[in-house]
Amino acid sequence: MIEWFTQHGMRIIGIVLVGAIAYLIFQKIVPRFIRRTIAVKMKDKPDVEVQKRGKTLSNVIRNTVGILIIVLVFITILPEVGVNIGPFLAGLGIFGLAIGFGAQSLVKDIINGLFILTENQYGIGDVVKVAGIAGLVEEINLRRTILRDLDGIVHYIPNGEINIASNFTKGYSRVNMNISVAYGEDLDRVIDVINQTCTAMSEEEEWKGKMIKPPQVLRVDALGDSGIEIKILGDTQPLAQWDIMGELRKRIKKEFDKEGIEIPWPHMKVYFGEDILSSKLKKS
Repeated sequence: MIEWFTQHGMRIIGIVLVGAIAYLIFQKIVPRFIRRTIAVKMKDKPDVEVQKRGKTLSNVIRNTVGILIIVLVFITILPEVGVNIGPFLAGLGIFGLAIGFGAQSLVKDIINGLFILTENQYGIGDVVKVAGIAGLVEEINLRRTILRDLDGIVHYIPNGEINIASNFTKGYSRVNMNISVAYGEDLDRVIDVINQTCTAMSEEEEWKGKMIKPPQVLRVDALGDSGIEIKILGDTQPLAQWDIMGELRKRIKKEFDKEGIEIPWPHMKVYFGEDILSSKLKKS
């Protein structure tokens, strides 16, 4: 027993230590290398985009390299415990081939995951809609994407199920909102009030850094059943559009109240026509 430990046990300990050191080194080096490489390749992109891309690739590469190191350590240890790795590797190859035929969906997930990562369709921190589900990307790897929606529900989506990916925060985001006013209002006056409100907000220290192109009225968008729809558009930093739209709605409502501009609500006018009894009396 002592002789076996001296010959093989020490080697096993050495292999495990080397594997652990290699794993820790990769965990430290990979993120730094990825960040520097991405910063050079995406020097014209916003810092937020660079950080999201770096974090996404770092997580995927670190996890993949970690799995490879564990597998390599395991295979290297097998001869030390008396296992002939030749037949083992041959059997592993046959087993892998059988798994490949039986797990086509897994292969599809990995291939689609490679395309998502190499094409930079989305990354950690983006708000996306994939496979009919919208949410914040919390994690992505070669096999699946993890989203958390507004209700806090976490969705695990196999990459093979993703045919269309809609990214709400790629490069920049957009304010796209409609404000409804009553038919009796002066539209030129309404548009002036909205634009002044948007401009004043864009000049405030709290908000100007979040706006790329301050929101302004684009057009009269529709003549609705109860009011006239006015469309407002503007470009923002990624993820800032919802905060900006919420604040704008509040400020526009206050300005409308101050200016006496009516925001309509659904209503109906009912006409009963001429009273039948009165009509008969007149005839008689």
